[in-house]
Amino acid sequence: MGRLRYGPAGKPITYKGPMELVPGYLREIGLDAFEYEAVRGVRISEEKARELGSNAESNDVLVSMHAPYYVNLSSPDRSVWEKSVKRIVEALIAAEWMGAYVVVVHTGYYKGNKSRREALKRAVEGYLKVWEEAPSWVRRPELSPELMGKTSQLGDLEEVVAICQQVDRCRPTIDWAHLHARFEGRAVRSVDEILEAIEFIEKNLGREAVSPLHTHFSKIEYGRGGERMHHTLSEEKYGPEWSIVCKAYREAGIDGVIISESPILEKDAIFMKKECHER
Repeated sequence: MGRLRYGPAGKPITYKGPMELVPGYLREIGLDAFEYEAVRGVRISEEKARELGSNAESNDVLVSMHAPYYVNLSSPDRSVWEKSVKRIVEALIAAEWMGAYVVVVHTGYYKGNKSRREALKRAVEGYLKVWEEAPSWVRRPELSPELMGKTSQLGDLEEVVAICQQVDRCRPTIDWAHLHARFEGRAVRSVDEILEAIEFIEKNLGREAVSPLHTHFSKIEYGRGGERMHHTLSEEKYGPEWSIVCKAYREAGIDGVIISESPILEKDAIFMKKECHER
């Protein structure tokens, strides 16, 4: 089996100290990944970002960043599109400071476009513009379009892969809960399904895209149109099942980063690690 890293999406709920010292705390509780959440805007200073990165390196914690939610690279409104590019560039700069290896992005929406193809084309142009605008010294982080949980959002598996085929320094973020919700529970039901998705990514993007595969996981509530709310792994009425994803990763032999988006963050990250590595 490849190496699987685990960690929370954001500041651990059981941690009360400064953000820049989070990596040391994660190591103490047995975790080795951390996704810094810049979802309300990039507000960390260069000094604190570099300190966070230094602490992550010394504690063997792999850092990723989630870009602001206020992004729509598929918007026909040029002002919205340009502001989205700017916000992602700001995230890349902060990610470089802290040594993050990916910047996760919610790409956008289909609304306002004549077709899904047109929405995808605008989004690809946006990602290409991000790299045009990013400073040349931003070298470490890659862009990482996320697989989205609502049918109104651009970002099914094929679209995420298509973006990365056309954009340099791009790897997918696979949110298995989102995939489950997007198809109203008719996805992420078996090991074979997950292996097929992993094989599709590797076939089209190369081994690098699954070395490691950047992953979000939780259980999820869905309705018509997809995602409604994330839930803890102990809530039996919701899916998908982590044990299925774990088994698929073990069979595929890939490296993975598993970021817990459960409401109890690091607690479920610890649960996932324990359950997967005791099997």
